[in-house]
Amino acid sequence: MIGALSRSVGYRFGPHLAEAVPLLISYCTSASENDEELREYSLQALESFMLRCPRDISPYCDGILNLALEYVSYDPNYTDSMEEDTDDEVQDEEDDDESANEYTDDEDASWKVRRASAKCLSAIIVSRPQMLSKMYQEMDIFNTFIELLRQTGNVTKGQGDIDESSPRWLLKQEVPKVVKSINRQLREKSIKTKVGAFSVLKELVVVLPDCLADHFGSLVPGIEKALNDKSSTSNLKIEALAFTRIVMASHSPSVFHPYIQALSGPILSAMGDRYYKVTAEALRVCGELVRVLRPNFEARSIDFRPYISPIYKAILGRLVNQDQDQEVKECAISCMSLVIATFGDGLQSELPSCLPILVDRMGNEITRLTAVKAFAVIANSPLRIDLSCVLDHVVSELTAFLRKANRALRQATLGTLNSLVVTYGGQIGSSSYETIIAELSTLISDIDLHMAALALELCCTIMVDRRSIKNVGLAVRHKVLPQALVLIRSALLQGQALQMTSFLLQALQKFFASLVQSANTSFETLLDSLISTAKPSQSGSLSKQALSSIAQCVAVLCLAAGDQKCASTVEMLKGILNDDSSTNSAKQHMALLCLGEIGRRKDLSNHVQIENIVIESFQSPFEEIKSAASYALGNIAVGNLSKYLPFILDQIDNQQKKQYLLLHSLKEVIARQSVDHTGQSELQDSNIVKILALLFNHCESEEEGVRNVVAECLGKIALIEPNKLIPALKERTCSPAANTRATVAIAIKYSIVERPGKIDAIMYSEISTFLMLIKDSDRHVRRAAVLALSTAAHNKPNLIKGLLPELLPLLYDQTVVKQELIRTVDLGPFKHVVDDGLELRKAAFECVDTLLDSCLDQLNPSSFIVPFLLSGLGDHYDVKMPCHLILSKLADKCPSAVLAVLDSLVEPLEKTIVHRPKGDAVKQEIDRNEDMIRSALRAIAALSRISGSDYSMKFKNLMNKITATPSLADKYNSVRSE
Repeated sequence: MIGALSRSVGYRFGPHLAEAVPLLISYCTSASENDEELREYSLQALESFMLRCPRDISPYCDGILNLALEYVSYDPNYTDSMEEDTDDEVQDEEDDDESANEYTDDEDASWKVRRASAKCLSAIIVSRPQMLSKMYQEMDIFNTFIELLRQTGNVTKGQGDIDESSPRWLLKQEVPKVVKSINRQLREKSIKTKVGAFSVLKELVVVLPDCLADHFGSLVPGIEKALNDKSSTSNLKIEALAFTRIVMASHSPSVFHPYIQALSGPILSAMGDRYYKVTAEALRVCGELVRVLRPNFEARSIDFRPYISPIYKAILGRLVNQDQDQEVKECAISCMSLVIATFGDGLQSELPSCLPILVDRMGNEITRLTAVKAFAVIANSPLRIDLSCVLDHVVSELTAFLRKANRALRQATLGTLNSLVVTYGGQIGSSSYETIIAELSTLISDIDLHMAALALELCCTIMVDRRSIKNVGLAVRHKVLPQALVLIRSALLQGQALQMTSFLLQALQKFFASLVQSANTSFETLLDSLISTAKPSQSGSLSKQALSSIAQCVAVLCLAAGDQKCASTVEMLKGILNDDSSTNSAKQHMALLCLGEIGRRKDLSNHVQIENIVIESFQSPFEEIKSAASYALGNIAVGNLSKYLPFILDQIDNQQKKQYLLLHSLKEVIARQSVDHTGQSELQDSNIVKILALLFNHCESEEEGVRNVVAECLGKIALIEPNKLIPALKERTCSPAANTRATVAIAIKYSIVERPGKIDAIMYSEISTFLMLIKDSDRHVRRAAVLALSTAAHNKPNLIKGLLPELLPLLYDQTVVKQELIRTVDLGPFKHVVDDGLELRKAAFECVDTLLDSCLDQLNPSSFIVPFLLSGLGDHYDVKMPCHLILSKLADKCPSAVLAVLDSLVEPLEKTIVHRPKGDAVKQEIDRNEDMIRSALRAIAALSRISGSDYSMKFKNLMNKITATPSLADKYNSVRSE
């Protein structure tokens, strides 16, 4: 009754737990031996409390955990003469009847107690990720491992396992015991038990790749039996094959070499199974088996020759059969391409009959994409497989595919053509190349940046490999170059497409370098084309990113053309800057950007007075020119530090009005030095001393821009000289000047980078001093500390895990609206309310979002959702957006904690989706509101996926309202399909 009541009212039962929990625990422990039903119902009620009252249940978690661990192995029939570890006999709910029949006493109902205990443990695992370590330390059971492993994977994703208290490390210690237990399960008669055992093994390998290297041999008999036994079901075969595939993909091939003979027969037999899913999975396993047999083409670690023919024939049988499921067809094509690429030198007589079949599959719309990828695998083989019998046909088909609407097909086609040109370029005729280039020109646009980059890469490959064919260079010059010059001006090469922009920009740079090296287009022509592209058009000036992209291409072009061309270009650019006509600011801007990019790549110290010419541009009335000059000076200095660094430092001391620009130049120098901080820096000790003195003098600057540049410089120097910088920064955390404390905290943020370095050991013991600035009296300092914590959580979570129990309450406090930070500004006819705490709250919620990804095992979601996340969901637009993202993640990773308070979350979400801007709102406000509604609907979609969310009447009413409102329903369906 209590359990049913809890399931009905949810978190509202929380205030009554103080009476209910001790009573239920007492029922469990004091019930008579025959009163299994009372124990079962008590454990079910405790399970309900864990899922629905996560906040109020906290004081009782340890007691419930101990109780569940005790009764998960409960068996009143157990005697000392019985086999140990009877707890391994517990089955899932699907196995209830079967489990009951496994005991000699048909009346025995103790399995129900064990089932209820296992489900209670699962509830603890799902709702209390912070208790994972404790569970590993205390439990030695099998049944809850799937949930336990999944949650371990969630909370330790991307983390190491060197910490002896981490769930991953503890799980590693349990692997031998798990394997021993599973081997016992694989000897059982129950099919469901065996399926469950393989499921656990799959999850184990996903969480801990390479963990079965020393244990795989003991599992081979179980795999063989699952695949060979006539009583095996399709489900068991699929699970056994899926586990074999995953374990082969995640372990060293040498692990499997002693067992190839035992495994190959059952795997090949499974490829002939009548059920298509078994066949498809067997083909995938065969692909991994091929890699295992010949992992290295130079050294032979196993005699693979006896296996070539059986594998080839088994796959061929499936490849030629067209009357089968699409999944099987695709798997057969992929597997055959692997066999040809790996064993092609032993299949020379079979290739003339096999390759045409793959070509034929390219003509079938259903198998076309898979066949295209298959030829890429074959072309990339170091065996240089003889494709002469089908090459012309393949190239012709692929060229035609570039006109297809299917994006995935075009993308795969570009990759395959690139591989074919690299390996078989000499066998492809010039007319074919011209046709390919003509098709590529249509793909080079800002409609699809990724496709454009792939098309440019293929152009480069063709030019490099076929530079002797004049028609190829001319075709690229006339058809592709104009498209590339238009693309480089695109405004899309910035903003949200930053990662793709980097890929495309590299392809563009490589394209111009390859074009000038192909000797079909002169350097002067290309340089003039690029410089002309930077000129303002009738539609206005180019974006900052477009100008930067053009400058980078100019620099790469100059270096590819040789020293003489590069030197003449630099002199030409100097001449533009020496022209004191202020009417041509766009030309000067471009000249500075080009000098900066060339300086990054080449020492320009032999160009007389170049530093003085550049620094003169600091006097320009145009901000973009001053910024470009700062960037150029810093990059030029990198080419010859001994000459230019003292010049910059001297200028900073003596030029008060130029300090900000000069500090930016210094930042460019330091940033380049800290990129490879594991090596030797070119910065001399004397220069570092001067730089530090200068930077620390500017920590208290009233200009935020100056302080930010100083902080970035200090952070990058800390990567180079951590022994000097960390103590100096630590000392300044006690500075009476708030600006200095904030600068120090930001500096720490810049010193925490993803790659490992010598700073890590020092930072591990000192970072708490910097992060504790989160309780500073100044809001700017607190925000800087929050940003540093967020960066640490993202890049190196192990640095902060031990500090989170103390830091989290302080962080959560920064998410609260503080009235003392809200002020009213009198603007004459009206008053304006300013919330000085908004940026801090936004940063704090974004930090929590990062912690959910990297440190979930250290968080108690229940204590955060109410009141902190609940407050954020009703806050300002800038705060709501990260809160919606946090809620979506919690719904996925900690569903029970969200479900327990779902009713309270509905109201702020509903207010958000029904909010309408004022009638006089500008377009920007309207767009922001639309974005916010979509963000809230994404969170609602995540909530709808939680099992049990339909029990909340408030949430059901909200969903009904969305469905009944056409505009909301359309948006909701749109975000669900994203």
